[in-house]
Amino acid sequence: MSLTMDLNSDLGESLGAWSMGDDASMLSIVSSANVACGFHAGDPAGILDTLKKAKANNVVVGAHVAYRDLVGFGRRNMDVAHADLVSDVIYQIGALQGLAAAAGTTVRYVKPHGALYNTIAQDRRQAASVIEAMQAVGGQLALVVLAGSPLMQWAREAGLTVIAEAFADRGYTPQGTLVSRREPGAVLHDPEMVAQRMLQLVQQGTVQANDGSVVEVQADSICVHGDSPGAVAMAQAVREHLQAAGVQIRSFMDKAGA
Repeated sequence: MSLTMDLNSDLGESLGAWSMGDDASMLSIVSSANVACGFHAGDPAGILDTLKKAKANNVVVGAHVAYRDLVGFGRRNMDVAHADLVSDVIYQIGALQGLAAAAGTTVRYVKPHGALYNTIAQDRRQAASVIEAMQAVGGQLALVVLAGSPLMQWAREAGLTVIAEAFADRGYTPQGTLVSRREPGAVLHDPEMVAQRMLQLVQQGTVQANDGSVVEVQADSICVHGDSPGAVAMAQAVREHLQAAGVQIRSFMDKAGA
């Protein structure tokens, strides 16, 4: 059986006159799009346009839910009360579902953004809030989580479909966690090097950590951040290297038959 891998990117993040990323180009490369829901980035008109482009490119759509943090782009840690976080996640999913319906597509999964993503990977209390929100909207949406994190088990125990994710443009620690954005080597910029790293991940299930050691990372999806410098070139390099090695680019939702 040939290898398959999903490529995803965070899109729909432009806000008014503030332009973020190149959604049109990324949507010709990736197989899944994590679309902003307005809390960390994105305005309704821009989000709708991105959803229409995703539909035209046969790209699967997910809700990129976040803390209510436009100023900090959702990358600031927040201690949110359980009821508030549950409601905030439900609200964001619902908003994107409405816009997706207008664009002729559907929301198939949830991928938390930024600080929320990193927090719930380890913090059981906030993870429970996100899981409860997903169950409240039917429990049919898959949850994209950091590969190897405790959240994988918590979400599976709650009955959710779990998608393990690796990051093409982020550095890894020897423990398999992401290097903090406050530290050197957190964000990678060389498309060729990144593409080779991801080919190693797909073929061998490992990546090189920031100390030079090799760490196991088993993933169903690879993310290239849409707001990274040179994001399109990086995503294209990853796609080309994988395809040249016989890896099929296909959404994790298609592979799961969901």
